[in-house]
Amino acid sequence: MTQEPTAHLDTFCRDSLPPRELWPRMIFDGVPELAYPPRLNCVAELLDARIAAGDGEQTAIVFPGGRWSYRDLQETVNRIAHVLVEDLGLVTGNRVLLRGPNTPLLAACWLAVAKAGGVVVCTMPMLRVRELTYIADKAQIRLALTDARIAAECEQAMRTKGDGSPREGTRVVHFQGTGGDSGEGSLEALMRDKPADFSPCDTAADDSALILFTSGTTGLAKGTLHFHRDVLAVSDCFPRYVLKPTADDVFCGSPSLAFAYGVGALLFFPLRFGAATLLLEQSAPATLLEGIQDYRATICFTVPTAYRAMAGLVEKYDLSSLRRCVSAGETLPAATFETWKQATGIEIIDGIGSTEMLHQFVSTSDGDILPGSTGKAVPGYEAKVVDDDGEEVPSGVIGRLAVCGPTGCRYLADPERQQQYVQHGWNLTGDAYLRDADGHFWYQARTDDMIVSSGHNIAGPEVESVLLQHPKVKECGVVGVADEERGQIVKAFVILNPGAEPGIATVKELQEFVKLHIAPYKYPRKIEFVDTLPRTETGKLQRFRLRQGS
Repeated sequence: MTQEPTAHLDTFCRDSLPPRELWPRMIFDGVPELAYPPRLNCVAELLDARIAAGDGEQTAIVFPGGRWSYRDLQETVNRIAHVLVEDLGLVTGNRVLLRGPNTPLLAACWLAVAKAGGVVVCTMPMLRVRELTYIADKAQIRLALTDARIAAECEQAMRTKGDGSPREGTRVVHFQGTGGDSGEGSLEALMRDKPADFSPCDTAADDSALILFTSGTTGLAKGTLHFHRDVLAVSDCFPRYVLKPTADDVFCGSPSLAFAYGVGALLFFPLRFGAATLLLEQSAPATLLEGIQDYRATICFTVPTAYRAMAGLVEKYDLSSLRRCVSAGETLPAATFETWKQATGIEIIDGIGSTEMLHQFVSTSDGDILPGSTGKAVPGYEAKVVDDDGEEVPSGVIGRLAVCGPTGCRYLADPERQQQYVQHGWNLTGDAYLRDADGHFWYQARTDDMIVSSGHNIAGPEVESVLLQHPKVKECGVVGVADEERGQIVKAFVILNPGAEPGIATVKELQEFVKLHIAPYKYPRKIEFVDTLPRTETGKLQRFRLRQGS
């Protein structure tokens, strides 16, 4: 696809893209919906097109205490866009930091920034000053919109750079989410008298709409650039061909709008299909179940640990509206799949996506769900398993997952990491997989997490999956630790269920259980009982921290 002239007067994002020769091969002929025009604004397509189609009075967002129609959402977005341009001096291409829990106003801010030609940098509420400062430095941000309840750390990060020097010309504007006092200078006060209409910025399809930062499973977060067309591409592949939503659906889930998984599941996808989204500020298992019950949600997105926790609580709630459940963020153990299916009768759709690719590119689908498998390439994408030279390996051989499609990795001002992620024109996700003779992909481990013990390749998640089937095990993480005799040995960190006693007897019981279910050389030679496991805000296990603590 040829590069269109940018609408962005601030060309930081265009200037920070990796060299074109380091981009992955892009595919736009996988499905007919990917034939986008050279100029488009993703919000005009996601939101304004719904109004033009006559859906203005349909529900767009539901939340504790209220409901917004598509027209309500559009008018709010338009008023915020006027504030951004007229009061806050937004120039097309400026990055805008957003911070808050999942609320209607945060969603409206996201859409308003992109509609006005800005670049969204949405951040988790639980990030601290150091992390916010790093993001503001890396993306050169001078404007932030933040929920007033968590404004202090955002203000501090916007005042001072990581090197201690002042950040010049910054502005932080507060909003109150779904309630509270909107005082002078707040976003609500600024937008009060603004017009309810706003013409979307005439952006190119390959102008940046958002920068996402990785969740830090391997250390320092990396910024990834995504275009307006990418927002539509992920909406026209996985949900269209796997989820198959209708306008009657109500999406819900636990991931934050700050993450690729959450912004796709809870904003892009429902809007693309005229459905509704349920936004909850808190998403603990019981809260999410209550939300499904009270708002008759039909499609749920969360992570494996949440499904496992919710499975023990479902009998307390009416989940009869639920028809689709999606898991991503980390591999879905077969034991969790079966536990959820027994509790609800619903088979979880498992998939893999990445911040670099924006959303899911391999997934299971109706009629082709094998517990433990991640499924097949989503329509629009191609996937294969390759060796270290980029050559495809035979079925049944473990290698590196390589993906191509309409989205791809573009690291922010980081050509060195770009060359690691993109090789031979393919996106290498950092996951070790094997592909069976029928084309199903089976996750083995992160490539950095493969355990090599006495010449044997051992996938930690496989051992975790077995341990999770034991009635005494609540959660676990498995890594390789250095061993003088074997190179590495398998070590398991285990959280026990209430009533189970840690000790030598339980260690031996768990070890024998693993030996009984998989090859004996894979059993954990060391087991440490812990109270918590290190996880990212998206629920991913941080195995590097387990290794550091061993």
